[in-house]
Amino acid sequence: MAANRGGGCPAERGPRPEPGEEFEIVDRSQLPSPGHLQSVTRRRAAAEGWSAPILTLARRATGNLSASFGSALRATEGLGGTDGLDSTEGVARAASKGQMTEERANLMHMMKLSIKILLQSALSLGRSLDADHAPLQQFFVVMEHCLKHGLKVKKSFIGQNKSFFGPLELVEKLCPEASDIATSVRNLPELKTAVGRGRAWLYLALMQKKLADYLKVLIDNKHLFSEFYEPEALMMEEEGMVIVGLLVGLNVLDANLCLKGEDLDSQVGVIDFSLYLKDMQDLDGGKEHERITDVLDQKNYVEELNRHLSCTVGNLQTKIDGLEKTNSKLQEELSAATDRIFSLQEEQLQLREQNELIRERSEKSVEITKQDTKVELETYKQTRQGLDEMYSDVWKQLKEEKKVHLELQKELQLQIGMKTEMEIAMKLLEKDTHEKQDTLVALRQQLEEVKAINLQMFHKVQVC
Repeated sequence: MAANRGGGCPAERGPRPEPGEEFEIVDRSQLPSPGHLQSVTRRRAAAEGWSAPILTLARRATGNLSASFGSALRATEGLGGTDGLDSTEGVARAASKGQMTEERANLMHMMKLSIKILLQSALSLGRSLDADHAPLQQFFVVMEHCLKHGLKVKKSFIGQNKSFFGPLELVEKLCPEASDIATSVRNLPELKTAVGRGRAWLYLALMQKKLADYLKVLIDNKHLFSEFYEPEALMMEEEGMVIVGLLVGLNVLDANLCLKGEDLDSQVGVIDFSLYLKDMQDLDGGKEHERITDVLDQKNYVEELNRHLSCTVGNLQTKIDGLEKTNSKLQEELSAATDRIFSLQEEQLQLREQNELIRERSEKSVEITKQDTKVELETYKQTRQGLDEMYSDVWKQLKEEKKVHLELQKELQLQIGMKTEMEIAMKLLEKDTHEKQDTLVALRQQLEEVKAINLQMFHKVQVC
């Protein structure tokens, strides 16, 4: 079927239907024949139109809102002067909670009606829609009101900002498939405000047939909504999951929406109730065959929902089986853990007994060591006294030896001085001996010369 085009298992999308929904799971064998359906539709068209349930819904919504506002005003006026500020605040909180529940119920009914009208009109037109289709525009308006319900107001320097595009940006972090939508919305130059970006995001998600998947991802991570929504907001309660289940039916539609040239920033999000107050007789005009095809398409849609729910039941059954297996494993682990605890307790008792024995032994050893240390201390004192006496004697001997050493040093210095003087005298004597030797050599030379002269004279005398 076309509902599975968006990707993912349909078992995780559809929530449990509430008793007040228009669709219920039926068996194919229990469906009536086309002739019987034609007669029944004629009777219903003659008896009552679309205006009766819509008018009752509108009256109920206005009555609930007026009753909640009136009760809140009466409670605040009656308790303002007697019980003080705390009581008025409590009543105001209760009144605001009641108002939020009424608003959630009204938005739920409007969402069901808008999806129903959109599916019926799309099936009559061939399941292909464009941006000018009035039920589709009203569906986006109702969807915007649902996303804005309970939205916190962020204050800044410019003013107050209340936009539903902030929660939608979280889808990009939680689901990587939505990154293309976020980037394309940011890249559109026509969009100047966050409201326009949020509307463009809804358009693109519907064209991808993944609007229900993305909102389901957001609702599964409600802990991230606390900074954007109040605790009583529609997206924080069970109604948000019901809306996701209703949005699964829109996957059978093919929406061709052009965002270029669309002024999404300045559009006024007002619900047009005249679209839902049209009489069914005006739409009939002898188109019984189209009614039958619409009913058959609705039957196929119900069968598809039934298949989705059966898939969810199968998935839940597998989860239950897995949980039973894990439960049995946990029980086995628990029994093993209890056995282990008992064994650890026994080991603890044994360790305590051993600890006591070790403590007694350590105390005895400490006493013995104390006695030994006392004896050693006494012996140390005695030896210390003997060593002190020996030290004093040695110190005296050291002083005497120091004196002797000083005297020896003085004598050594005298000997050294005498040695130096002897060395100097020896050097002088050596010089004298060298000089004398030189003079002796000179005298010998002179003697030889005298001898030679004498010999010459002697020879001359002989000659003469």
